[in-house]
Amino acid sequence: MHLESFLKYLRFEKRCSPNTVKAYESDISQVFEYTSSTYELSDPALIGHEHLRSWIVDLVTSGKVARTINRKISSIKTFYKYLKRKGVVATNPTGKLSSLKVPKRLPNYVQESQVLHILAQDRLDESYESYRDILIIELLYATGMRRSELIDLKDNQIDNSLSQLKVVGKGNKTRIIPITRTLMDKMEAFRKIRNDEFGNDVGYFFLTRSGTKLYPKLVYNVVRKYLEAVTTLEQKGPHTLRHSFATHLSNHGADLNAIKELLGHANLGATQIYTHNTIEKLKKVYSESHPKAKKNNR
Repeated sequence: MHLESFLKYLRFEKRCSPNTVKAYESDISQVFEYTSSTYELSDPALIGHEHLRSWIVDLVTSGKVARTINRKISSIKTFYKYLKRKGVVATNPTGKLSSLKVPKRLPNYVQESQVLHILAQDRLDESYESYRDILIIELLYATGMRRSELIDLKDNQIDNSLSQLKVVGKGNKTRIIPITRTLMDKMEAFRKIRNDEFGNDVGYFFLTRSGTKLYPKLVYNVVRKYLEAVTTLEQKGPHTLRHSFATHLSNHGADLNAIKELLGHANLGATQIYTHNTIEKLKKVYSESHPKAKKNNR
């Protein structure tokens, strides 16, 4: 009952995305499955700090990575804050729970030349799917939008006259992303091909071969197919193109706050990882140019 009420709060008051709500539901359900099977406790008011600590230890010993565990800790903390505010629990047992230390992981990205090589390729044929797939690649790279944002992109979010897109991101937050006139023209050309195939009243900009809304696995497979031809990176999904977009902007001197706004990040800390390559380039310039550095390199 309490979980259902919390999920409704996330949907209708916090306006969280369906994927976010689903993740919360899964995380919190797993906590109570553990406390129920281990301690025969299912009432949130009877679960204490020691029970939750035991649950975290169980996650660690079962091989769950720190990022996954931290997300689950965040979920249960948010849930108990909600219960405390509603008066369901008198004390919050998550107050002393600490997140696990996560090793700093630099984002995977493809080289500019590799992306340009993909976009310069001729389509395999003149089919609707060939036009769609290459445009998916170009739009992800040119805008840095998330896979979910691309899937949900609708015709009425595209402003032809101003060459910009209105994207709905996490938490239903909207942001404006400018695109080039050339890319806008490609989108308009694709829209005509799509309308010839499926009619004018389709809603979503990209559709499957059968005329329905795209799904995450399809977009992932499209991106992976093209990236496999140009890179040996282990990660070859849509997020790699998002990382590439941000890294290339940073390398060319884009302001970090501007990159933050384009990506739709809530805070600047999430964007700062994209300065990594710029710093490496600065080190290289210093090593090759500064008299003392050049002398020590001999």
